[in-house]
Amino acid sequence: MDKTLTHDVDANRYSLHIDGELASAVDYRVNGNSISFTHTFTDPHRRGQGLAGEIVEFAVNDVEATTSYRILPMCWYVGQWFDEHPERAELLTR
Repeated sequence: MDKTLTHDVDANRYSLHIDGELASAVDYRVNGNSISFTHTFTDPHRRGQGLAGEIVEFAVNDVEATTSYRILPMCWYVGQWFDEHPERAELLTR
C-alpha cells in the first residue's frame, strides 16, 4: 500500500492518496492572517482507518512549519481533531 500526502495550493486542498486514488482530503480558505479548514472528506470505503486524522495532522503540521497563519477550524472534524490534540491549541484563532 503506497500512501502519498500532498498539498495542492491551486486547489486549496491537502490530499492523502493510497495507491494513486484519493482516500482523504481537507479543503481550506486563506483569510488574511488565518487559514480556515472548511471541509474534510474520506472515501466511504476507507472510513474508520484514521485517514482523516492523518490528513488533518499533515495539514496542521504544514501550516505550522511553512506559514504564520492561525487556524480556524470551520469543519466539525477539524474542530474535533483539535479537541483531541489540546497541545496544538496555540495554533488556533477565533
